[in-house]
Amino acid sequence: MRSMTATEPIHAVTGAFGYSGQYIARRLLADGVTVRTLTNSPARESDLRDKVEVHPLAFDDKAQLIASLRGASVLYNTYWVRFNHRLFKQRDAVRNTLTLFKAAREAGVRRVVHVSITNPSEESPLEYFSSKAVMEKALIESGLSHAILRPTVLFGKEDILINNIAFVLRRLPIFGIFGDGSYRLQPIHVDDLARLAVEQGQSEENVIIDAIGPETFTYRGLVEQIGEQIGKQRPIVRVPIWLGLAVARVIGKMVGDVIVTKPEIDGLMAGLLHTDSPPTGTTRLTDWAQEHADDLGRRYASELGRRKDIGKAYA
Repeated sequence: MRSMTATEPIHAVTGAFGYSGQYIARRLLADGVTVRTLTNSPARESDLRDKVEVHPLAFDDKAQLIASLRGASVLYNTYWVRFNHRLFKQRDAVRNTLTLFKAAREAGVRRVVHVSITNPSEESPLEYFSSKAVMEKALIESGLSHAILRPTVLFGKEDILINNIAFVLRRLPIFGIFGDGSYRLQPIHVDDLARLAVEQGQSEENVIIDAIGPETFTYRGLVEQIGEQIGKQRPIVRVPIWLGLAVARVIGKMVGDVIVTKPEIDGLMAGLLHTDSPPTGTTRLTDWAQEHADDLGRRYASELGRRKDIGKAYA
């Protein structure tokens, strides 16, 4: 474990052994910051293990949570759950996050950089987006200095969505999309999000920023682009939602994962992963996919696998 010197600031990152958290931690370490991670996976394999302080995300022990945050000037919160499952619920993630914000305030944390989602709304019928809005409101009303980052879809070496689109394209003769596939999204590279987060950790201004990449795709166009980059261009067919979900459940049982949920489809088709804001990321998905074309989609990336096997490194 990395030792702290008296001159180095301390920043806390939830999930520094996970996906976006590790990119934030790496940038902070490069800047000479002492990194303290709060994690549900303290035993996860990571080359960061000996470079950061490790503490549990003790949501059920507020005193311990406060102690883990005391001395940290900035908290970067990436904690969330993608969908409801018997092992985890979004309502529990909301409660845990609100506890985390209260602990940060009591511990004397100066600023919180919080990762949210584009187009959150408390009135949304989709729990993912309404829950994100509840957490944003709580942070704003907490009195803590804050930056709220609203990404759409993340891509990078450890990503799930882009990789698994490529996985399907490599293995099936056709690719099914919901509706006409004209709904849009603006993927941002995970390190662009990390750069933005670290920049905001150095600021004092309360801000809400859409964290979006430089390219906008329709979903159909995204699938076509990935297929072209990996040399697996497939016929794209429109499928009704019920049929697409049925196929996803069958494939999900084969790979031991939840591939997609009805709320995720509804949010995508409603255009909630698109905004009219200027891009904050610079990495183009088309360039990145071309660079990683040989590896993209070779292996399935499992959301449940990562949550169940808390000792295995993200890959």
